[in-house]
Amino acid sequence: MSKTTLAELLERNTAHTDSLPQGYFDAVEHGQEPAAVSICCSDSRVAQEGMWDISEPGWLFTPSTIGNQVWDRYDGEPVVDGSVVYPIAYAGTDIALVVGHTGCGAVTAALDAVQNGEHDEQEGGDGDADDRPPAGVEKWLDLLVPVVEDGLADDRVDPDADAGLVDQLVEYNVDRQVAFLGDSEEIPAETTAYGFVYDFQGVYGDVRGRAYLVNADEETDVASLREMIPGEYGDHVRRLL
Repeated sequence: MSKTTLAELLERNTAHTDSLPQGYFDAVEHGQEPAAVSICCSDSRVAQEGMWDISEPGWLFTPSTIGNQVWDRYDGEPVVDGSVVYPIAYAGTDIALVVGHTGCGAVTAALDAVQNGEHDEQEGGDGDADDRPPAGVEKWLDLLVPVVEDGLADDRVDPDADAGLVDQLVEYNVDRQVAFLGDSEEIPAETTAYGFVYDFQGVYGDVRGRAYLVNADEETDVASLREMIPGEYGDHVRRLL
């Protein structure tokens, strides 16, 4: 297990500030107009700015949620998470990226809950309180469980396929999140939503750390997706479903 100290944190921040060129924040010191908002899964292995090779501030708006979920609930109704909609509503951003990742722990936990009946027990209030996750985690798993249930009922998801069940459900979840953005009245029609799966386990191919395009405004046909990009990036488009 990695551990750190306050001294190490300060040392790392000093290295960061020492590395910044003169005027690094000048263009964004008083405002931001990010090119894209990327909703990624909350995971220490998935660096949002790193995967897009971003070295300048202000280019990418970077919220993260458990299971890269774009939705939340307000007064009991589903809404686009505020961290996703904010740059679209107020900063001129018109590109939204939904980034899942291979081996997602949130999808794994939601799948375990479905397969073991834990979700039904928790909703009924009979589950062992000691076994329940913290409320802030449980909230997001509760939102993800129905997606997993729907995925398991989808004919495209095959438990016997070479690709693991969790990774298939990761891709299915990305599709569902992109669809939610497309259906939401809070997202302007001119906003484009792309779905990616960040692969650091060699599930989609041999290049670790590649973000594979799996969805573009709900288009999931691989041939059609490849027509959207320059030919040299054809290997960046793959799907499990």
